[in-house]
Amino acid sequence: MYTISGRLRTVAFVLMILGLIGVVYGFMTSHKSLDEVKDMLAAEHAGHGGGHEVDTEAHVVAGGVEEAHTDNSHDTNTTSALEEGHEANPAHEQADAHSGDKHAEHVQHQLANRPWSAIYVAALFFFTIALGALAFYAVQYAAQSGWSPLLFRVMEGITAYMLPGGLIVLAIAILSGTVGHYNIFVWMDPDVVAHDKLIQGKSSYLNIGWFAVRGLIFLGGWFLYRQFSRKFSIAQDLADDNKNFKKTFRISAGFLVFFLYTESMVSWDWIMSVDPHWFSTLFGWYVLAGMMVSGITVIAMVSMFLKTKGLLPLVNDSHMHDLAKFMFGFSIFWAYLWFSQFMLIWYSNIPEEVTYFVTRFQDYQFLFLGMVVLNFVFPLLILMNSDFKRIPWFIMMAGTVILTGHYIDLFNMIMPATVGDQWFIGVPEISSLLLFGGVFLLIVFTALTKAPLMAKRNPFIKESEHFHY
Repeated sequence: MYTISGRLRTVAFVLMILGLIGVVYGFMTSHKSLDEVKDMLAAEHAGHGGGHEVDTEAHVVAGGVEEAHTDNSHDTNTTSALEEGHEANPAHEQADAHSGDKHAEHVQHQLANRPWSAIYVAALFFFTIALGALAFYAVQYAAQSGWSPLLFRVMEGITAYMLPGGLIVLAIAILSGTVGHYNIFVWMDPDVVAHDKLIQGKSSYLNIGWFAVRGLIFLGGWFLYRQFSRKFSIAQDLADDNKNFKKTFRISAGFLVFFLYTESMVSWDWIMSVDPHWFSTLFGWYVLAGMMVSGITVIAMVSMFLKTKGLLPLVNDSHMHDLAKFMFGFSIFWAYLWFSQFMLIWYSNIPEEVTYFVTRFQDYQFLFLGMVVLNFVFPLLILMNSDFKRIPWFIMMAGTVILTGHYIDLFNMIMPATVGDQWFIGVPEISSLLLFGGVFLLIVFTALTKAPLMAKRNPFIKESEHFHY
């Protein structure tokens, strides 16, 4: 049985402590007074060369729904009046001041949203890794795969994070709309709902109570599958027949049906509803592709780490080749869905749909296009070669790039709706990754100590031991 090393536990705790300190610091420094925000905006305007009158483009926000009001038609009149020696119209000055206050309030709210959004994105990232690994594990059982049983305990260890990780995501979402000031989900703000007929039409579905209940149902169903499949897997080690394997096979087939429905719904609830005016029929599949490739990548990386410690001696380069092949395949699948979703919305050019991508091209262009390179171009070039799929450091390098790309993908899904153009990769974002990365390492590697690392009595274990591609 594998024993978690003191060094690894120390690393996990150090990451958690550093992350927690950074997260607290992020929350403490995110609240700025209106005067501080105005000074910041004035400095930014001056830094961009204030030789011309800036457009008064106040983004009036009610918790995140923006209405751009361009009201600069009076600038010419004001200038003319001044040139003629007359006093500027007081009504125009008052309108300018009001518009400036609205814009400053909007930016103030965006800055307050940033630490909430940062921890939410990081929590989602590690949760999707665990859930993707759980789905991949179920697929292996349902397909009665012969190559993968040597990796089952690694998958079971990673999926141990699914329940605590999911509860953390759900808690952050609910707290942001109760303890916080509707920092992530605009539809949780009653003032916004009162003035937004579209959200009012969705209020029977988008409300905090039903949102929490749905989340618990999803997590409960996934947890039950993980609990029973793990129980049957361990029981199979001591059994003299294959009854436990057959039970896992049956519940895996049922779980996959449940998972395909609930994964789409949770992607709508926990991700897509940050933009309650926008929707995509491909969104559930798109999130699934990123979830699967992230989960498989971490399975490969943990397996290689354990192999280097001499704890998975029977895992060979053919197992690594197949994991890298799945990393490659799901990266291509992700790119296909990304392009399909983008192309269909761009081609139809419907205003309420295309604004989703306009925002990301205007304020997040580097990240939005960069993640395509990380999630598609890089895996395509590196993992297409069959020989490269057998080289451990190549897989680790590709895995690191892929995980970075899919974190940025989630960042692009959440941040434009919550912080707008006030985004930055800084202390809140990095510390949130450290915090949940430490929690993830501790839970996963502790779970790996609870059972032998080889599923000895799995009926396909011999095939897995002698697997060669």
